[in-house]
Amino acid sequence: MIRINQLKIPITNETVTQNRLRKEAADFLRIDSRQIVNLSIYKKSLDARKKPSLFWIYSLDVTLTDPRKEEEILSPRCRKKYKNNVLPAKFSAYQMPEKLSGKIPNDQRPVIIGTGPAGLFCGYLLSLLGFCPILIERGLPVEERKAKVEQFWNNNTLDKDCNIQFGEGGAGTFSDGKLQTQVKDPYGRIRKVLEIFVSHGAPEEILYLNKPHIGTDILADVIVSMRKDMISRGAEFHFSTCFDEFMITGNTVKGIWVSKTDGSRHKIKAGAVVLAPGHSARDTFETLLSQDVFMENKPFAVGYRVLHPQHLINKAQYGENYKELNLPAADYKLTYSATSGRGVYSFCMCPGGYVVNASSEAGMLAVNGMSYHKRDSDTANSAIVMTVSEEDYGKNLLDGMRFQRNLEKRAFEKGDGCMPVEKCVDFVNGTFSPEQPLPKAVKGGTKATELRGILPESMERDFCEAMLHFNEIIPGFLGEEAAMIAVESRTSSPVKIVRDDNMQSNIAHLFPCGEGAGYAGGITSAAIDGLKVAEKIVMLYNNESFS
Repeated sequence: MIRINQLKIPITNETVTQNRLRKEAADFLRIDSRQIVNLSIYKKSLDARKKPSLFWIYSLDVTLTDPRKEEEILSPRCRKKYKNNVLPAKFSAYQMPEKLSGKIPNDQRPVIIGTGPAGLFCGYLLSLLGFCPILIERGLPVEERKAKVEQFWNNNTLDKDCNIQFGEGGAGTFSDGKLQTQVKDPYGRIRKVLEIFVSHGAPEEILYLNKPHIGTDILADVIVSMRKDMISRGAEFHFSTCFDEFMITGNTVKGIWVSKTDGSRHKIKAGAVVLAPGHSARDTFETLLSQDVFMENKPFAVGYRVLHPQHLINKAQYGENYKELNLPAADYKLTYSATSGRGVYSFCMCPGGYVVNASSEAGMLAVNGMSYHKRDSDTANSAIVMTVSEEDYGKNLLDGMRFQRNLEKRAFEKGDGCMPVEKCVDFVNGTFSPEQPLPKAVKGGTKATELRGILPESMERDFCEAMLHFNEIIPGFLGEEAAMIAVESRTSSPVKIVRDDNMQSNIAHLFPCGEGAGYAGGITSAAIDGLKVAEKIVMLYNNESFS
């Protein structure tokens, strides 16, 4: 199979069909299109660097009718003729661990705490291999969870155990559903994660788009399908079940104590325990501290959600004539180093999305960005955040978590329980317009108010400095229509749960996993970490001779 890289096709208002790709590939290879027997897209991205000239950039895999012609094209002489943009197609195929032989005793089954991407994919792989995992989730199944979240957005009634942070699918269920990751992956785990998503209803385009995303609407259905598949293979799901503490004998975890919403409490024995709690499981971090599980503070970032009319971002990224083209809602990526040395950058940018009230604790307020698959709201939003470390929040363990809580309390008070909003230009200039219009692309109540005083004064200065710089890069970024909402405080976990090369903590057979444990930063990277932990559990059971 031949891979053609850097195949450029000018963007017009016409859809690029399979026949068009076949013709373009044949012209590139200087052959008759009838010689191509198979063609598939390996990668697709958008190049807007020379606007108004915009291009789709493809990597295509093609198979020819004549293998000898393929050999000729792939010869060193011909590859030079094609400017080294033709090479043999290579894939990093994921190697499944060995399937379990026999049956694990019921009291030795692996138990997974949390059903976010890390816990869900760990459980999915273990169920494929015959391990019949037990998954514990404090929140509700995603179908019921959606109703709880909508109720909160509509009337501000918070369920502390089932909300945007907690429940089946994790915090990523109510997000943009972005699937790109910076993880280096020579083992094919990224492709495996995407293939699992597609097999359960995600669009096939996520396999090749440079910036794939699902959207919260499709992702919820994918999660339901994955759960049903896992149950059919012997997995168990226990919803409305909160982890209380570990059962530890010597230095080895033997199971967990859990409590139900009805007040009952019972233990679940296990041969291995996966701890995949998500970055907002603050009570769990406190429990780990009390049970001497090794943790350390971890840097994270905090800031605000910033909203703009989507047409402003489209124009800046695509040029004046973008309306004539069939283009996706444009995104952006911005970074700045403030005079203080602090990094300021865009995070979790949501084209055509919504800002959502993502709170999980009473009397506190945190926000996030979300979009549906079509990204068809008229508003772009992104977190503009600043890095924080022990120098900002203190050196005691969990001081970062306490710092987050303090910010969220101030945001809650500023907005009287609603999301506090201010025009960006007012915040930067130190003025306030009480009659400003409230943004419409939001989920949850909003209140116009001054945002000064939520973040430390030094961070406010860094934010203002960065916004002035970003306005030079994207004209209008600091315009009258730009608004900001506080506070973006849950960018990542404030702690790392220490684990060794076998992915176990200082407590044997306890596997910290995913974003909440400090080892991932998004849906795909968390899912990859879940696969890696599952692989280590297979090795553990083989070495321990569980049968």
